[in-house]
Amino acid sequence: MSAARLVVGSRGSALALVQAEWVAARLRESNPALEVTIATVATTGDRILDVPLAKIGDKGLFTKELETALLDGRVDLAVHSAKDLPTALPAGCAIGAFTRREDARDVFVVAGDGRRPAGPASLPAGARVGSSSLRRRSQLLALRPDLRLVDLRGNVETRLRKLADEGLDGTVLAAAGLSRLGRAGLAAFTFDYEQMLPAVGQGALAVETRAGDERVAALVARLNDRPTALAVRAERALLGALEGGCQIPIGAFAELRGAPRDGRDTSDGRAARGAQLVLRAFVGSLDGAATVRDALTAPADEPEALGEALAERLRAAGADRILAELRGAS
Repeated sequence: MSAARLVVGSRGSALALVQAEWVAARLRESNPALEVTIATVATTGDRILDVPLAKIGDKGLFTKELETALLDGRVDLAVHSAKDLPTALPAGCAIGAFTRREDARDVFVVAGDGRRPAGPASLPAGARVGSSSLRRRSQLLALRPDLRLVDLRGNVETRLRKLADEGLDGTVLAAAGLSRLGRAGLAAFTFDYEQMLPAVGQGALAVETRAGDERVAALVARLNDRPTALAVRAERALLGALEGGCQIPIGAFAELRGAPRDGRDTSDGRAARGAQLVLRAFVGSLDGAATVRDALTAPADEPEALGEALAERLRAAGADRILAELRGAS
């Protein structure tokens, strides 16, 4: 590509384009002479909408085609929701930045002007809730075993439309996605982290580049938010250690404590002295009957070690058995 031009790869959904345009705008702001355009790429997850994600059996459902476009030079960088990015990247790809995280929590959304419950306990007995996320389904059933879960896939607008069309009592969406679309007001209530842990990386964007492309890497590095990057690295290490993916109900959330919130490093490139990462995680069965939750704190400069250590604690507490049963049933 031209030295004065960048092509940003994105999925074609409204949310994906909003996210890609946000990245493009930040790049233009810091490099006024740079021409930044967006190219859309259809992914497997976008094309197959009539099958639950867990049954498609591919960890790169929303990223693989974008990575192909990146590697063959059609785009210079790819913007992903960090939660969609598998823990193992293809050879030749690298994560150039994790952008500052928005609200990582999940929210409950009802159709139109329907009754707005104040929390999980306020849902009607036997309420029909749409979601194809095994993570959300497991945690919902752990909270309310009486709920009836219905597969619901598609982009945000599609899922909102299906709520009314299928007469569902509600669905669960990411707070960050609704906020980026200007639809935060649709949330009836927000799940706290004790009720529902989010997907690994939820609320952050991941900007993927070609390994060795120093020009693009230098441009993208300015978008990196260190507190977010440290937190997401810990979550991704946990997910990798548990060998998780869309077929496994795993939730995790890490946050940096005791450090500046502006994302700055200390003079030697490390996190601020005394900064700690607190990582919480969940593993559950599909019906929510068996769950394991735990949390661990470690120095902020050791995010991968923290993720791996908490994964080992979860395994020892019963996650190994849950994971074995899930994989045996798949």
